[in-house]
Formats: sequence, C-alpha cells, structure tokens
Amino acid sequence: MNIRSLATAAVFALIACLLAATPAQAATSVTFTPQTISVPKLPETGVVHSVTPVGTVSLDMTATQTAYVVSKMRVNDATIRSLFDNEIVCRGPGGWSKNMVIGQNVYDRNSGSPNQDVTLYTRFLVHPGVAGTVTCTANVRGNSLSPTSDATYRLVSGYLTFADTSVTNATDGQPVQSSVSTGVRGLHADSREVREPTTGYFTLPSTVQGLNVVGDVELQVCLRGITCDKYKSTQVKFTLFVNQWKADGTLCKSDSSIQVTHEVPYWVHHKYVPLNKADFTVSKAPGCVPRFNAYVKAEWLGGEAAGIQGTATGLTDSEGSATTHDSDMSHAYVLPY
Repeated sequence: MNIRSLATAAVFALIACLLAATPAQAATSVTFTPQTISVPKLPETGVVHSVTPVGTVSLDMTATQTAYVVSKMRVNDATIRSLFDNEIVCRGPGGWSKNMVIGQNVYDRNSGSPNQDVTLYTRFLVHPGVAGTVTCTANVRGNSLSPTSDATYRLVSGYLTFADTSVTNATDGQPVQSSVSTGVRGLHADSREVREPTTGYFTLPSTVQGLNVVGDVELQVCLRGITCDKYKSTQVKFTLFVNQWKADGTLCKSDSSIQVTHEVPYWVHHKYVPLNKADFTVSKAPGCVPRFNAYVKAEWLGGEAAGIQGTATGLTDSEGSATTHDSDMSHAYVLPY
C-alpha cells in the first residue's frame, strides 16, 4: 500500500466508492447525508453549540496498531454568519479517547464572500495502545453569531473514513503526532513568531523511504486583552519545516517548500490553515540517520493581533449537556511510507 498516495487522496480529493454504514456490520468509511444543520443563537454569557452527529465508523485494532482517521465536511447556504466546526470524537477500549475539532465561520448566503462556502478537514492518528474496537463519530458543531437569532446552514457533502489502518509507528512504538496544548499562542507586534504545532524529534525504522507530513493550524484573529479593530484583518505567513538529522546531531536535510500567507478579516475569526509535505524523501547520504522533526512556523506580518489555537476544553457532548470533553485543534502528524 502506498501510504503517501492514499493519504493525499483521502485529504485533498473526493473519495469514491465509500462504504455505507449498515446495521449488520460496522463501516470503516461512511458518506454524510446532505442535510440542513440548525444552530442556536449566541447566549448572553458563555457559549452554546448544537452538536449534530452525521456519521460513525468503527475499527477492530491490535495494541500496536495505528490508524489514520479523516473527516471532510463542506457547508454553505447559511442564513446568518455562523460558527461551523468539523469534529471527530473517538472512543476505544479501557476508556481511551481522542478527539479533534477544526472550525471556521461560514458567511451568510447573501454576503457575496468566498467564505460563504467552507470545506474543512479534521484528521489525526488513532492509537489506543490496547486491543479492541475503536469507534469514531463525526459531529457538526456550531452556533449562530447573532445574539438574537438562530441560524441554519447546509451540510452539502462529506465523509468520515479510516483512510489507512496500518500507519508505521516511530521506533518507540508510538505514532508521530502532536497537538498544541490548551490556550492561544499570540501573534502580534510583541510576539511575531510561533513554532507550533511541532512533532518534536522522532526516529523511524530504517526501512522507511519517505514521509508525508501534515500541519493543520487553527488561526484565531483578535485576542482577548488586546485592542482589536473588527473591521480590519491580520496577515500571517505559515511555513511547514521538515528536517532529517545526522548521527552526530547536525542537520542532514531540510525542507521548507510548503508555505502560504493569509490575510484574514476579523469576521472569519477562526481560519483553517492546512499544510502538507507529501513527499519528503529519506536521505541515505553518509552520516544521515532516520531521525527527524517537523513544525509549523507562523510569522505575524502585520494588522490585528492573532494567535494559534490549542486544545478546546469543556465542549459539551450534546447541546446543553452537563457532560463535556476536550478536543485538539492545531495539530501535526507524520505518515511514513
């Protein structure tokens, strides 16, 4: 199996012939039924999200197995500018859980903005470390950004899939992935650069030929405690760095070819920034070893203060529920091949 080709196809193109879920057998892939999503108005205090499950997949896994789960959602036709979150909630044996959410505001259908049609990918590696069944559910989370009116938008298409069920682990037996911890890493005149998310250093088996490296970043425009002009924007440059090292600790090879600069208005507020180096070839040059690290460098170029969002805490399991969970946001991972 060519992991590089599989991962790229799963993330950046429509997956054809996905299996539909049936009562008789749990599916490892499911397409979402197009539907209208209702979201509540902003409360006077706090945040209330609607939580709409749109698909579930399951996979029987061994204790050493790592799988790659991907959710794609496209929405539009919003009646009011609204928050749209693509969330995956996974549960497994022994109380194991791992969740991730990516969000961006979708503009109303009469805005004339390209942000009235939004596609988000949420994706990460699943490794419960205990044999058993892992079940993942895709949720549309959201709320109207009006304090007086509920809203609706349309889930046009999407899927939830285990895009690869046999991802190569690092030599320590763990998948190569890492999320930014709770909080927002500020980007502004006094803090112009943030290097998050980052994988840290990792070593792969000598049989690995290359790396597919992904950095998914959640950018927030305007920060609490810093004056912000809501009619202006922020400018941030993002670069994905992938490095290979020599046995003596010096650099063997580096790639920073994946770059993008965004100017993001306040009203978007949350901007999804996906970065992917799909074909970092492992060097076999003298002294080079299969030891690597990867990270995203975010550089503030001007405008309003911004930040890289970390793990979202206290998300309700359902609308208004007393039970909550946390979901990772900005995240980096590696698919070796």
